[in-house]
Amino acid sequence: VQLQASGGGLVQAGGSLRLSCAASGRTSSSYAMGWFRQAPGKEREFAAVISRSGSTYYADSVKGRFTISRDNAESRAYLQMNTLKPEDTAIYYCAATTRGIATIGTRYDYWGQGTLVTVSS
Repeated sequence: VQLQASGGGLVQAGGSLRLSCAASGRTSSSYAMGWFRQAPGKEREFAAVISRSGSTYYADSVKGRFTISRDNAESRAYLQMNTLKPEDTAIYYCAATTRGIATIGTRYDYWGQGTLVTVSS
């Protein structure tokens, strides 16, 4: 599976962005899809995951502000980010796993290249 993340950019605090992850190769609907992020000088952290059936799970830091979704027909996953804060500034990565709802990066099999989100104060 090849993953391509897009949709990052510069936004003011309180604004919104929608990230997209396009999957190609093996049937992406067979995988749970996750979003992780890595801020400058920090370790990569889990943000959100959606299972094959559509169940979702979020990190506390984004719960209530971010929404993960997927379109299996289009082989895409999305991350709608609202009420963005400067601390959301990071490179956002999409990833795919056969292990269902997973919050640890090492449990993911495939990774996209990342898209940069910058939130100005």
